[in-house]
Amino acid sequence: MKLLRVDPSILGQGSVSRDLSAEVVATFRAGHPDLTIARLDLAATPIGHLTAAHLAAAQGAPVDEALKSDVAMGQVALDEFLAADIVVIGSPMYNLGVPSQLKAWIDRISVTGKTFSYGEHGPVGLCGGKKLVIASSRGGVYSEGSPAAFFDHQETYLKAAFGFLGITDITFIRAEGVAMSEEARSGAIASAKKETAALAA
Repeated sequence: MKLLRVDPSILGQGSVSRDLSAEVVATFRAGHPDLTIARLDLAATPIGHLTAAHLAAAQGAPVDEALKSDVAMGQVALDEFLAADIVVIGSPMYNLGVPSQLKAWIDRISVTGKTFSYGEHGPVGLCGGKKLVIASSRGGVYSEGSPAAFFDHQETYLKAAFGFLGITDITFIRAEGVAMSEEARSGAIASAKKETAALAA
């Protein structure tokens, strides 16, 4: 079994989402001793944002030297995603959405003929066998039922984007309100870590 861990947070050791994604991975490792883990740190090694040159390269156009390494990095990212049985993403909310580093990665793995296709009745996701766990952190409270729920363009986007790729087995491990007070932060993190225990079942 193969697991891919993706961390886009720019906060390093102070990142709540990185802390939670590490906890999620540890839980899976404990339950599956044979687990193979690949790690992608999108803050330390960012993948370039999608450009017209990337699209042209995908259609077979010559790739100039400046773009070659980035195209190769994008291909490795796609291959690692396709090979994974479990994908764990540590996603903070930045300005009501996902980090641009994460959006760039999603753009590079959303490839027609590889992760989705278009059929007679519209798009068809090709990644339905994967389990996705999103370790989500938010400074405020945006979950369903909160007054600010309509501002959530982070978790709603991730559910839609990966649903488009055919992934329906999606679990959110959420710590929110982490910027509201130290008490709220510690309580949210503790609660989220308790939820990870259910992943081993």
